[in-house]
Amino acid sequence: MTVAEYIAQVPEDRLEGITTLRDTILKHLPAGFKECISYGMVGYVVPHSIYPSGYHCDPKLPLPFMSFANQKNFISFYHMGIYADPYLMEWFTSEFAKRSKAKLDMGKSCIRFKKVETIPFDLIGELVAKNSVNDWIATYEKNYKR
Repeated sequence: MTVAEYIAQVPEDRLEGITTLRDTILKHLPAGFKECISYGMVGYVVPHSIYPSGYHCDPKLPLPFMSFANQKNFISFYHMGIYADPYLMEWFTSEFAKRSKAKLDMGKSCIRFKKVETIPFDLIGELVAKNSVNDWIATYEKNYKR
């Protein structure tokens, strides 16, 4: 499946939110990350051409960083940097409270948006821009790679 095919399957009531989310990510995405389908979602990864070791759980896969998906009851946005970097987590949760009327619905790296109108696209854009490929690789190696 391609990213275009994935988006073509999104229900009409979420299509604008998904396309705006993708456009926001692409506008702010630092050089080096690659958009692809990863784990059945639209993902952003560090390709093997930059990080040949790949993902420690399965080195055949590129190093994952971020993704989003249309789920049954919400749009999910995953950002591994939030999970791996306490400073980034603190910044994001503090800023979210200032920029969205919705209560933050978040797991370890997953942010769930039940209503498209509650997605703070400006904040997502800032979050996306905060980690270069080299920043993410360094954080990943410090926290996950043994």
